[in-house]
Amino acid sequence: MLATHALDAKVIPALAASNRPQPQDAKPAALQPQPAPLVTAPAPGDASGTAEVACRAPNRLTRLDHPLRRTARRLASGQPLAIVAIGSSSTAGAGASSPAFSYPSRLAVELQKLTRGHDITVLNRGVNGEETPNMMARFSTGVIAEHPQLVLWQVGTNSVLRDHPLRPHAVELHHGIEELKETGADVVLIDPQYAPRVLAKAETFGMIDQIALTAHDENVDLFRRFAIMHDWYENQHHAFDVFMSRDGLHMNDWGYACWAKLLAAGIAQAASPPVASLHAR
Repeated sequence: MLATHALDAKVIPALAASNRPQPQDAKPAALQPQPAPLVTAPAPGDASGTAEVACRAPNRLTRLDHPLRRTARRLASGQPLAIVAIGSSSTAGAGASSPAFSYPSRLAVELQKLTRGHDITVLNRGVNGEETPNMMARFSTGVIAEHPQLVLWQVGTNSVLRDHPLRPHAVELHHGIEELKETGADVVLIDPQYAPRVLAKAETFGMIDQIALTAHDENVDLFRRFAIMHDWYENQHHAFDVFMSRDGLHMNDWGYACWAKLLAAGIAQAASPPVASLHAR
């Protein structure tokens, strides 16, 4: 396990970026009033399954800063909602016990609960090992061709792991967001995971800041996965093996399920403006 005191000097400034003042968009009520998201699962190594770990994170980390207007209109109209999750191995589900426990699979389940059984499809377009340019090369066939109302783009991890410079990535990220926005879909960025192999890299905290700044500049939402997982580890005192697989990089079934639960709650809240305002847009 990593020594927490060795991380504090770097983690605290990086996490501060995720709490920068954001545009003050009015936040509508959730589609369906919900308590704080809660997932329980047997603690790792507990054969009896009696010890359980709760899934939770502060609302300031899980909320999305911009309304998901296209998603909201689709839900209000009663039409099927199409979501594309594009990314690398943590989108594909590496570390999960089966595809059913990847975060996109669990997200579909959680969103259907929150929207009272609305017809929702979450397409998993994760490919192991890919970086931002590889994903962008698949946009036309893997994302745009599906005509989604919402795109979830998980980025940054493999670039950091391979020690690639940050500046070219910033340009690529802006171009990719612009391409997605041209489709009219809502866009949510998802930053890297708080994991030992990611934390060991020099550019990790710069990447976290870069993604947060790009999301702010492009007026798209950011799901703060890094900060949420940091909270699990530092503030809730969960050992890495509660939410990480043994490779020190990918999440396990509990980690993916909790990620999906928290993201579903954020989406539901950001996609629930009053119906009257939806039709007025």
